[in-house]
Amino acid sequence: MKTTLSTYQIDALKTDENANWSWNGAKALAEYLEQLEEDTGEEMELDVCAIRCDFSEYASLEDWADDYGMDEDILDGEDEEREDKIRDYIQDRGQIVEFDGGIIVSSF
Repeated sequence: MKTTLSTYQIDALKTDENANWSWNGAKALAEYLEQLEEDTGEEMELDVCAIRCDFSEYASLEDWADDYGMDEDILDGEDEEREDKIRDYIQDRGQIVEFDGGIIVSSF
Protein backbone atom coordinates (compact mmCIF):
# COMPACT_ATOMS: atom_id res chain seq x y z
CA MET A 1 0.00 0.00 0.00
CA LYS A 2 1.28 3.41 -0.93
CA THR A 3 0.51 6.56 1.03
CA THR A 4 0.44 9.73 -1.00
CA LEU A 5 0.83 13.27 0.20
CA SER A 6 -1.97 15.75 -0.12
CA THR A 7 -2.79 19.02 1.53
CA TYR A 8 -5.16 17.02 3.70
CA GLN A 9 -2.20 15.15 5.17
CA ILE A 10 -0.09 18.08 6.33
CA ASP A 11 0.01 16.50 9.78
CA ALA A 12 2.24 13.77 8.32
CA LEU A 13 4.90 16.39 7.66
CA LYS A 14 4.34 18.07 11.03
CA THR A 15 4.85 14.80 12.92
CA ASP A 16 8.43 14.54 11.61
CA GLU A 17 10.19 16.04 14.63
CA ASN A 18 13.54 16.07 12.83
CA ALA A 19 12.22 18.44 10.15
CA ASN A 20 10.56 20.95 12.49
CA TRP A 21 8.26 22.37 9.79
CA SER A 22 6.08 25.32 10.70
CA TRP A 23 2.38 24.88 9.97
CA ASN A 24 2.53 27.37 7.07
CA GLY A 25 5.73 25.76 5.79
CA ALA A 26 4.28 22.24 5.86
CA LYS A 27 1.13 23.44 4.09
CA ALA A 28 3.12 25.30 1.41
CA LEU A 29 5.37 22.29 0.83
CA ALA A 30 2.42 19.89 0.58
CA GLU A 31 0.72 22.22 -1.92
CA TYR A 32 3.94 22.51 -3.93
CA LEU A 33 4.45 18.73 -4.06
CA GLU A 34 0.78 18.17 -4.91
CA GLN A 35 1.06 20.65 -7.80
CA LEU A 36 4.27 18.94 -8.94
CA GLU A 37 2.37 15.64 -9.08
CA GLU A 38 -0.33 17.23 -11.20
CA ASP A 39 2.19 18.89 -13.52
CA THR A 40 4.23 15.71 -14.06
CA GLY A 41 1.34 13.25 -13.97
CA GLU A 42 3.35 11.05 -11.58
CA GLU A 43 2.03 10.13 -8.16
CA MET A 44 4.57 10.55 -5.34
CA GLU A 45 4.85 8.29 -2.36
CA LEU A 46 4.78 10.00 1.03
CA ASP A 47 8.28 9.63 2.50
CA VAL A 48 8.74 12.21 5.26
CA CYS A 49 12.42 11.33 5.67
CA ALA A 50 13.14 11.92 1.97
CA ILE A 51 11.14 15.15 2.01
CA ARG A 52 13.10 16.33 5.07
CA CYS A 53 16.36 15.55 3.28
CA ASP A 54 15.28 17.23 0.03
CA PHE A 55 13.81 20.45 1.46
CA SER A 56 14.61 22.90 4.26
CA GLU A 57 12.59 25.72 5.75
CA TYR A 58 13.98 29.17 6.47
CA ALA A 59 12.39 32.25 7.99
CA SER A 60 13.63 34.43 5.13
CA LEU A 61 15.80 34.61 2.02
CA GLU A 62 18.45 36.38 4.12
CA ASP A 63 18.48 33.49 6.63
CA TRP A 64 19.08 31.05 3.79
CA ALA A 65 21.92 33.23 2.43
CA ASP A 66 23.50 33.40 5.90
CA ASP A 67 23.33 29.61 6.31
CA TYR A 68 24.88 29.04 2.89
CA GLY A 69 27.53 31.73 3.34
CA MET A 70 26.69 33.66 0.19
CA ASP A 71 29.42 36.11 -0.72
CA GLU A 72 28.52 39.65 0.36
CA ASP A 73 29.98 40.99 -2.91
CA ILE A 74 27.29 39.08 -4.79
CA LEU A 75 24.60 40.37 -2.46
CA ASP A 76 25.64 44.02 -2.50
CA GLY A 77 22.63 46.31 -2.84
CA GLU A 78 19.38 47.41 -1.24
CA ASP A 79 17.24 44.90 0.69
CA GLU A 80 14.84 44.22 -2.20
CA GLU A 81 17.73 43.87 -4.61
CA ARG A 82 19.49 41.46 -2.26
CA GLU A 83 16.36 39.33 -1.97
CA ASP A 84 16.02 39.21 -5.76
CA LYS A 85 19.65 38.08 -6.08
CA ILE A 86 19.18 35.36 -3.47
CA ARG A 87 15.91 34.21 -5.07
CA ASP A 88 17.54 34.10 -8.53
CA TYR A 89 20.51 32.15 -7.15
CA ILE A 90 18.21 29.54 -5.62
CA GLN A 91 15.96 29.30 -8.68
CA ASP A 92 18.97 28.78 -10.95
CA ARG A 93 19.99 25.75 -8.87
CA GLY A 94 16.84 24.32 -7.32
CA GLN A 95 13.32 25.07 -6.20
CA ILE A 96 12.01 27.70 -3.84
CA VAL A 97 8.56 27.76 -2.27
CA GLU A 98 7.69 31.11 -0.75
CA PHE A 99 4.88 31.42 1.78
CA ASP A 100 3.64 33.76 4.45
CA GLY A 101 6.29 33.46 7.16
CA GLY A 102 9.23 31.99 5.28
CA ILE A 103 10.58 29.93 2.43
CA ILE A 104 11.19 26.26 1.61
CA VAL A 105 14.30 25.53 -0.45
CA SER A 106 15.23 22.28 -2.18
CA SER A 107 18.66 20.81 -1.56
CA PHE A 108 21.18 21.34 -4.33
